[in-house]
Amino acid sequence: MGSGFFSSWTFWALLSATFAALTAIFAKVGIENVNSDFATLLRTVVVLVSLALILYATGQYQSLGSISTKSYLFLLLSGLATGASWLCYFRALKLGPASLVAPVDKLSVVLVAVIGVALLGEKLDLRQWGGIGLITAGVVLLALRR
Repeated sequence: MGSGFFSSWTFWALLSATFAALTAIFAKVGIENVNSDFATLLRTVVVLVSLALILYATGQYQSLGSISTKSYLFLLLSGLATGASWLCYFRALKLGPASLVAPVDKLSVVLVAVIGVALLGEKLDLRQWGGIGLITAGVVLLALRR
């Protein structure tokens, strides 16, 4: 893989952040008169159909037999966590302002760093821990009520 910006993880992470922001805004408007759990189901159907079309169009389908039991287990767990996250996220959007719900939801960044270090053996230096601390402080400041 090349070393240019468009082939780096940074490019894709920035696109992910952009789409996540749009997700919050579109969802907040979309759930105005819809049950949040039903809205999550509709969103999930759109995601499934979109991914199926992308896999079909790009020929990226993979034989189910080529996937290990370990991968199946952890993808299943990831899917369950995603579903739980989406249900909670849409419920929070239904109850609160998108401008506060989305940043608090991003506390997941802090949790991923802590869990990555604790369970996956990843290493973060002092500067990176400082960034994680600033994200935590920002979430706390946003979540506090006057």
